Amino acid sequence: MKLAPVARELARRPDVGHVILHTGQHYDREMSDDFFTDLGIPEPHENLEVGSGSHARQTAAILERFEAFVASDRPDVVLVYGDVNSTLAAALVCAKAGIPVAHVEAGLRSADWSMPEEINRIVTDRLSSLLLLPSRDAADNLRAEGVPSERLEFVGNVMIDSLVRALPAARERDAAAGLGVEPRGYVVVTLHRPSNVDRPDRLRAILRVLAELSRRHPVLFPAHPRTRDRIETLGWSVPPGCDLRLLDPAPYLSMLSLLASSRLVITDSGGIQEETSFLGIPCATLRPNTERPITCTAGTNTLLPPDDPGLLEACIELLDGGPTGDAACAIERWDGRTAGRIVDVLCDGGHYPV
Repeated sequence: MKLAPVARELARRPDVGHVILHTGQHYDREMSDDFFTDLGIPEPHENLEVGSGSHARQTAAILERFEAFVASDRPDVVLVYGDVNSTLAAALVCAKAGIPVAHVEAGLRSADWSMPEEINRIVTDRLSSLLLLPSRDAADNLRAEGVPSERLEFVGNVMIDSLVRALPAARERDAAAGLGVEPRGYVVVTLHRPSNVDRPDRLRAILRVLAELSRRHPVLFPAHPRTRDRIETLGWSVPPGCDLRLLDPAPYLSMLSLLASSRLVITDSGGIQEETSFLGIPCATLRPNTERPITCTAGTNTLLPPDDPGLLEACIELLDGGPTGDAACAIERWDGRTAGRIVDVLCDGGHYPV
């Protein structure tokens, strides 16, 4: 979702060569192919096919394979996105090879060092020459870490570019109707973080909350293969009288369609906190912290620690409140034009001071 708008903007520049390198870290081929199709991303020039594995094994494989690519192609700048292992590995290779790195979505912080993504974010920002910020609070984080202002560019949130472009097609798809649920009459759930799905007691407690909510409204749970595996390992089943539906992972347009007409979203994903804020849909984030606090102060996101004994009651309160209305978000530079500002900085020397 972050790459697609930038790729489109760069494709308008005949004097710029843009090489898309797919590390293959997101290893479910069907899910990956769906994203490329729905977002209109060109076929990658190369796929490193790293696949699954531990953080160490995955990062090491990307280091080795990406280094060979960099040595042969010598790009002028490498764009890295977000906070996954690919982001960190690519930045490390480039830093040692003397190639400038531009980090899209720089400066986000959760202050939670138990999250692998937090380590990836901090190290990547330290290694990057150019820090492309999604929000003003990201600049505050980086300045507190001693990063000079001349490396900061407040371009906005490129995730929203993808959402704005895809929203008409997503609404037309009407995924809710295909599942037999009424607009504003259902809950959408996504869970994937190890802190929630790899701890059996916590996962079981969350499932109990979701089951209780589904007595009020249908709960649609597109489950990542890893999450579904953890649920199956528990031997958990939906109690009688509940409408909690475990679904296959949804392609981007279908997922956006479900989000846009939902009543409440429950998640532990960073991107969905942003999307629901833009759409004006209440979001319960099952985490004690977030690297996107602006979604809580200026958006529609509420942090709900998953071990809180009042979790069910808090979710019911959000559910009863209902949506605030479409496109209710007024967060600065979450306007669908971030990719244009990124390309202006990279190609034309544009400057967007904080």
